[in-house]
Order: sequence, then structure tokens, then C-alpha cells
Amino acid sequence: MTPNIAVVRIDSPHWRGLRLWLPLFLLWIPLILLSPLILLVTLAVWLTGHISPWRTMRVLWAIVGNLSGTDVRVCRYGSRVTVRIL
Repeated sequence: MTPNIAVVRIDSPHWRGLRLWLPLFLLWIPLILLSPLILLVTLAVWLTGHISPWRTMRVLWAIVGNLSGTDVRVCRYGSRVTVRIL
């Protein structure tokens, strides 16, 4: 299953934190619009690089499907950014 929502939280010692809920399903709209270009590029890579197209699609889908539960935290000088993908 593909991830649906990303929660981005920004904390700073100087101001109150900010929390954004970003719907990831909206990213499918530009992906659909760019799909012809993406298809041409992937076909060129498959033909010139001798890479199996089925294995490539399987690996990319596994990466996208396993993004759920990802938790990234970055801290510097008291500021903190947290990204959680649900």
C-alpha cells in the first residue's frame, strides 16, 4: 500500500512549532502528467543499460510501498525538523 499522508513538524527555540499534514495522494497528479516522459526515459535506460524492466518496476514499487512508517528527524542548533510518513 502506498503512503497517504506525511506529517512535517518544525520546532525552534525562538517560536512555537509548526505542524503540517501533507496529503501524498496529490503527488499522483503531476506523476500522471509526467508519465509519458518518465516512460520514455525508463525505456531508454532499459534498452541501453541491459536492465530487466520487470525487476526495475518491482524494486521501485517495493520502495514506494515500504515508505509507510518512515520517521526522519534532523536537529541543529536547537531547531528540529521531523518528517513522518503514515
